[in-house]
Amino acid sequence: MIASSLARYRSLVREVRAETVIGAPPAIVWRVLTDFTSYPDWNPFIRSIEGKPWVGTRLSVDIRSPGRRSMRFRPMVLRVAKDRELRWIGRVLVAGLFDGEHRFTIIPEGDGSRFVQAEVFTGLLVPVVDLTSTLRATHLGFLLMNQALRGRAERSIAGKPS
Repeated sequence: MIASSLARYRSLVREVRAETVIGAPPAIVWRVLTDFTSYPDWNPFIRSIEGKPWVGTRLSVDIRSPGRRSMRFRPMVLRVAKDRELRWIGRVLVAGLFDGEHRFTIIPEGDGSRFVQAEVFTGLLVPVVDLTSTLRATHLGFLLMNQALRGRAERSIAGKPS
């Protein structure tokens, strides 16, 4: 009974994760990450964010995974830790159907930072979405965004135009 319940729960949870090392201190990475107005200039995955990174606020986020159409959603900001973490949760229709808790984590590493972007998807539709290429496209979007963030942050500390 417990084993089957655990297996059923695991089928309703998926995590997508990508990380990169950035040759810039956490404060610079944070500044680039939270400068939402510049996203259309550099971010190939999250095309725009409207709103402020304040706990309890709703953002308007437009994402475009490679090979997919744009999708707009309105997540709620769960956690903001300056220079360290930004976290939000988005839902499809109602809680428990298809929820995504997205987090950006910045970890000091030497003279630079390790940037981790991850999202934990939960809900009844996770097995259905997992059968499509949606989660793979999301992972590719994370990789592309992380690479672009790294480039922008590193150019910023080198004094070059972003």
